[in-house]
Amino acid sequence: MPQLLMNLGENSYDIVIEKGALNRIAELIPLNRKVLVVTDRGVPAEYSKKILSKCAYPFLIKLKPGEESKSPKKYLYILKKMIEFGFDRHDCVVAVGGGVIGDLAGFAAATYMRGIDFYNVPTTLLSQVDSSVGGKTAIDFEGYKNIVGSFYQPKKVIIDPDVLKTLEKRQFACGMAEIIKMFATYDRDSFDKLYSNKKMPVEELIERALKVKIDVVSKDEKESGLRRVLNFGHTVGHAIESVSACTSSPLLHGECVAVGMLCMSGGDAKKQIKTLLERYNLPTSYKCSKESLVSVLAHDKKSKKDTVSVVKVNKIGSFEIIEETHNKIISDCKGVLTLL
Repeated sequence: MPQLLMNLGENSYDIVIEKGALNRIAELIPLNRKVLVVTDRGVPAEYSKKILSKCAYPFLIKLKPGEESKSPKKYLYILKKMIEFGFDRHDCVVAVGGGVIGDLAGFAAATYMRGIDFYNVPTTLLSQVDSSVGGKTAIDFEGYKNIVGSFYQPKKVIIDPDVLKTLEKRQFACGMAEIIKMFATYDRDSFDKLYSNKKMPVEELIERALKVKIDVVSKDEKESGLRRVLNFGHTVGHAIESVSACTSSPLLHGECVAVGMLCMSGGDAKKQIKTLLERYNLPTSYKCSKESLVSVLAHDKKSKKDTVSVVKVNKIGSFEIIEETHNKIISDCKGVLTLL
């Protein structure tokens, strides 16, 4: 059973990676208190039931799947229910789902009574390798992704690779986009192994990707420098995601990151990244309005007046973080984005 440590001093916590971990959830989380499980209707109900059956005082909130649930309305709904259920500072919130549920439930836990215990049980590959670890919690507001949030570390993250057996192929591919991101910026050996098509069990992929994230976050918890490397593909990716959300065929987060990585890479690195993205049937181009894209970029959390901090990869295993104007970012996207 791989067990990794996110070393953040008094905010340190274990990350358990174990097949069948849900079957012994009572050994991993202290459940002899009020426990609010937050999930969505797209997550198999059996996962939440396994946790609820072990709780002394179980409560459940089940939301509609999708990014629209990561809203002020749903955030306030969770807080309202916690008050109704009589939750105090000794109780806890457990997120069971993907990144949307983890971000939303984590933000509610971070702000209820100035913070109560939060546990994350991610059920998608993307959330297992990325959003469940590192303490970023947030909701979307006024059409802008993650613009209201906080850094709030979980007490523990429980990753059960067995839950991925029910995951749709498209969602699995989104997780692979984040894994490719980690390897391309920070771990050439793992990238080369993946690129050469060597077989790696999914739990090994998860562990390798998390070791990258743990190393980065432990050195820069609040994203003042190094942690920005984890935004590779996300500056343009988040903009595409916001624009795409208003269309009849919205892209998923990992798909947007895939396109965003190609905009911010060059040379042989770009060719190799594109090869891997195509292998997992991830998009490598997108068509949208230039005006809409620039408007969203202007509200990026990393914006400084008319520039944005972006991560670029021109050589696998290395990166640079630079400030670029919105026009330069648009120029970088030439050949990847078709702007109308």
